[in-house]
Amino acid sequence: MNFKDSKSFDNHEVVEFCNDPETGLKAIIAVHNTNLGPAVGGCRMYPYADEGQALEDVLRLSRGMTYKSAVAGLPMGGGKAVIIGDPAKDKSPELFERMGKFIESFNGRYVTAEDSGTSVSDLKQVASQTAHVLGVNEAQEFGGDPSPLTAYGVFCGIESAVNYQLGRDNLSGVRVAVQGAGAVGRYLIKLLHEAGAKTSVCDVNLDNLNRARDLGSDIVDVNSIISAEADVFAPCAMGAILNDDSISQLKATIVAGGANNQLAHLSHATTLKNRGILYAPDFVINAGGIIEICRQLHDDPVSETKEKISHIGATLTEIFTQSHASGLTTAQVAERLAEQRFLSKQDSSNVA
Repeated sequence: MNFKDSKSFDNHEVVEFCNDPETGLKAIIAVHNTNLGPAVGGCRMYPYADEGQALEDVLRLSRGMTYKSAVAGLPMGGGKAVIIGDPAKDKSPELFERMGKFIESFNGRYVTAEDSGTSVSDLKQVASQTAHVLGVNEAQEFGGDPSPLTAYGVFCGIESAVNYQLGRDNLSGVRVAVQGAGAVGRYLIKLLHEAGAKTSVCDVNLDNLNRARDLGSDIVDVNSIISAEADVFAPCAMGAILNDDSISQLKATIVAGGANNQLAHLSHATTLKNRGILYAPDFVINAGGIIEICRQLHDDPVSETKEKISHIGATLTEIFTQSHASGLTTAQVAERLAEQRFLSKQDSSNVA
């Protein structure tokens, strides 16, 4: 398969495939850009329909990581790994050990961490074969898992969006429709309830739903969450959820959630803007986890992490303000901000 023919190819530096019959591992690693530093991004496991679908996802996700790290001001580039398989039944120590050897072959150019479908225990198996793994330190809060800090960043972003769009200085009584109550969604729901918000939640996993219900959430069918009565729609599951059909169903006037690649196409940011819906660009609002991963990579003080993550709210306010003033979508403003950082680094490197 020629990855350069993919519609999601964006001058990626490296794309490698691994197909190991002995362990059953079928995986792809994509390095999008390393101008600012090593390509850092999670390892996702998902039952993709075929290799082509997996390739599109890893290309989109790795590009998103470049933009995410750049906007957050981190000395890292963007990469991603995907494993084709069902995380509920296809996992084995041997599979993740082989994944570790695959990552090791990049010689530090790509550094991995947890993502959808993988856990701290899975990444420990990966780490048995490579040092280029983050988010598996038992001495760290949550065992090194960055998901709770991703959720904290999303929470700060929701506060910012609600203040900008609704003129509210707190979340008391604000209704948030949360799509997905997994690794990030579950922590976000807890933070929202602690702030006095109300939540409507959907998930395909019964355990996740039960946890959300115990926190006081209203449970909504997965096919109804987009059209649920809410102030904020918070996608925290898979990407490409915002398309012509789903946007037409939205009752919320704010979209702010933890999922990656929420827009099916960049043009859907315009669709949202035309409907008067404020969109918090995903790679800005969900950067809390990668900020924590960067801290682990450079062994920076823990005390600095939450302060940096809380700044996501101020960054979004700046993006919202620039979008209103310029007529550009919030996604366009955010992408330009990222490109100014990682492309200018490339230009200065070329001059040197």
